Amino acid sequence: MEQSKYRQALFTGLIYNEAGQPVETTFIGSEPNYIILDGDFKRHVAAEEVDRQVVGWLQEQAEANKEMVSAGMMAMLGKDDLFTKAMIDSSLTHMERVMEQGLPDDARTMLGMMGFKIIVNTHGEVVNLEVPGQELGDE
Repeated sequence: MEQSKYRQALFTGLIYNEAGQPVETTFIGSEPNYIILDGDFKRHVAAEEVDRQVVGWLQEQAEANKEMVSAGMMAMLGKDDLFTKAMIDSSLTHMERVMEQGLPDDARTMLGMMGFKIIVNTHGEVVNLEVPGQELGDE
């Protein structure tokens, strides 16, 4: 059996159960898991399963709003040139790489400060994403 290369939980500190309780992170062997409270029971769900759902949604949103996202990122960087736009567009197209490379701690902290929350059920299925400025459920 091939061992997964997935080594870290991407969204530690940003995930909550449906009761609003924070989800913790642990390792079973070398595999990161989220611990989802279900009453007094602690359910362990492979972090990769949850993270793939969130990254997939983020990628869909970025693709659907590519021009707006690119323009916003270029404005944030204070650059408006062809090379910066190409770099940003490539990053948006290959967002799944974050699953391999991880999410920088600063980015995770910033998302939390902005109010980004991931709500999961006891099986690790994403039931709601609270995105700054909008709430998206069952999408």
